[in-house]
Amino acid sequence: MERVVIVGASLAGVTAGEALREEGFDGRITLIGDEAEAPYDRPPLSKQLLTGEWDVDRLPLRSDDELGNLNLELFRGRTATALDVADRVVRLDDGLEVEFDGLIIATGARPLALPVGQDLEGVHTLRSQADALRIRSALEQGGRVVVIGAGFIGAEVASSARTRGLEVTMVEALSGPMIGPLGGELAAWARDLHAQAGVQMRFDARVSRMIGTKRVEAVELDDGSRISADTVVVGIGVRPNVDWLEGSGLTVGDGVICDQYCRAAPMIYAAGDVARWPNELFMHFRYGEPQRTMRIEHWTNAVEQGMAAARNLLLERRGEPLEAFAPVPYFWSDQHGLSITASGITSPRDEFRLVHGTLESNRFAAIYGLRGYLTGVVAVGWPRMLRRYQGLIRKQATWEEALETAREIEG
Repeated sequence: MERVVIVGASLAGVTAGEALREEGFDGRITLIGDEAEAPYDRPPLSKQLLTGEWDVDRLPLRSDDELGNLNLELFRGRTATALDVADRVVRLDDGLEVEFDGLIIATGARPLALPVGQDLEGVHTLRSQADALRIRSALEQGGRVVVIGAGFIGAEVASSARTRGLEVTMVEALSGPMIGPLGGELAAWARDLHAQAGVQMRFDARVSRMIGTKRVEAVELDDGSRISADTVVVGIGVRPNVDWLEGSGLTVGDGVICDQYCRAAPMIYAAGDVARWPNELFMHFRYGEPQRTMRIEHWTNAVEQGMAAARNLLLERRGEPLEAFAPVPYFWSDQHGLSITASGITSPRDEFRLVHGTLESNRFAAIYGLRGYLTGVVAVGWPRMLRRYQGLIRKQATWEEALETAREIEG
């Protein structure tokens, strides 16, 4: 194998390139990114960059020297438009055909847009550095901010806008903030957290239209009420960037469908937000159900999966057994001065137990379980507790074993 092409100058893509070199690959590596900037970190976009705590010079994932030491062929501002698996070619928007022997797809995801208001000034989505800078400029002008969507990105944007002292209203179609991953109990806690910080909230509410001629002036909800707005940020989820793979022969849906090794086809792997794969660590409590697959949109997974995809690509090249990628997912979110950390799989339908601390103190740990097994943990202000239960998830501990651990700790 002489050339590996990595499509996506994302965290997963850069990490994959590093892993290839660390594992001894001395061939050609081509990294293709659709943005003009050098590869940069995305979590600060909704937090430190919006608040003004950071500027763009702190965003790059690696210095120019570090990238240079990897001996990468970096294509900036170039978009992959098609993949020919049979001919082993990636086609770019300028007509260039890039041949490969091995391929890693790390094209990430793009934000969903509302069907209304897209043509109005002042209406934003947040995914790129350029998006964040436009939103920051709007926040610097002051005024009223409406955040549509109360998932993690929406909640972080609301927090950042309140840090600047702005009037903020958060609108969510579900019954609470972050209720999908956190469940009802912690969604209620998060609702109080935002309320105490001065965020106005509308739940079980849907946007029917946006008012304004050239620039947004208000958001109208399905009950007819209107919320005045100078800036609107839409954070209602993302869609994996797989459109360019249509007709390629790869299986795509909500992501690139991979096996447990992150492999989508022979010598073709996927990593990061775009990859969907079966995590073998969580199959033991799903007996009788179809095989569960995951697509994870978090920083740690991008790093770990980029490394795993690169290693397995090289193992396949050498004809050696591949290694299943089976991590305990981990993510964090910073809101109103608190760090919310979670590990494993959490869902509103899971059994829930607050095992340490109190919600009122904003220092606690809660665990989640399904079918007699520990599946996830959420902690605020208590990283040691998160790590303790993260280890139990990795060991596939039962729910009773997790409760016994909690009793011993509290003991």
